[in-house]
Amino acid sequence: MKILITGGAGFIGSNLVKRLIKDNDIYVVDNLSTGNINNIQKYIDNNLIKFYKLDITSNRIKKFIKENEFDIIYNFACPASPKYYLKHPISTLNSNIYGVKNILDSIVNSNTIMFQASTSEIYGAALENPQKENYFGNVNPIGVRSCYDESKRVAETMIFDYIRKYNIDVRVGRIFNTYGPLMDINDGRVIINFIKQALNNENITIYGTGSQTRSFCYIDDTLNLILKITSQEKLNSPINIGNDEEYAILDVAKKIIKLTNSKSRIIFLDKMQDDPIKRRPYLKLAKEKYNYEPVFNLDDGLKETVNFVKNNKNIT
Repeated sequence: MKILITGGAGFIGSNLVKRLIKDNDIYVVDNLSTGNINNIQKYIDNNLIKFYKLDITSNRIKKFIKENEFDIIYNFACPASPKYYLKHPISTLNSNIYGVKNILDSIVNSNTIMFQASTSEIYGAALENPQKENYFGNVNPIGVRSCYDESKRVAETMIFDYIRKYNIDVRVGRIFNTYGPLMDINDGRVIINFIKQALNNENITIYGTGSQTRSFCYIDDTLNLILKITSQEKLNSPINIGNDEEYAILDVAKKIIKLTNSKSRIIFLDKMQDDPIKRRPYLKLAKEKYNYEPVFNLDDGLKETVNFVKNNKNIT
């Protein structure tokens, strides 16, 4: 198949490149604002993929997509780490609004399937746990995280308006806290941050009391479900993607200290604004429709991720 992966030099995108490269004609677009070209450089050098430094907010992307007539477009082109979207709120907004609109406009009157990487942040500081797809969320529209939360919500609104008006085929996956190899070890997300701090015997920093919970999904499980979503019949609603095991952040920090034999101490900093207290996906739809079941438990996924960081020369 002829496949475009936008944001394909980033964490999930580059892992998807690795997964699909054997049997498909892969095109990758990334503006490299947060993506790392080293994640896919060997595939470029060996002419296994075609890479284009493009921004999906540019009108050039429309011409590029129309000229190439892709079978599937996977859109991961957006900063996903608070460290980056808090620093670049306007470009984050633009990627999820103008960028998504450019892709949608490009696939009207085509047979292209689009996968939109949405997020658990859709649910905001959720008042129900676990979060079901029909829960509308509890989101602060003017907070510091709103550039990400609200623009992802707008992207979903726009997608389903395009589906209703133009009958295009777009599948929306709300991704919960994915982690694993090829993550940017400096992007500040919790698991990779804890591992880096532990390996360097630095203080492990927790924002708040550490009682807040998350459900962490190893990258292979995330991709397994994404590929099922795009290979089977059209889905007419968003779907949660994740692992429904729930852990307190403090317990995750302790696991990583033990796993790495670290001398790190845990310290507590002020809670971040609008940081959710509970985050856990309701996976009934994924399990019933796609027979999905996560394979990796947290301990196994952490071992793989620790090995990745250990083998990365830039852990300091």
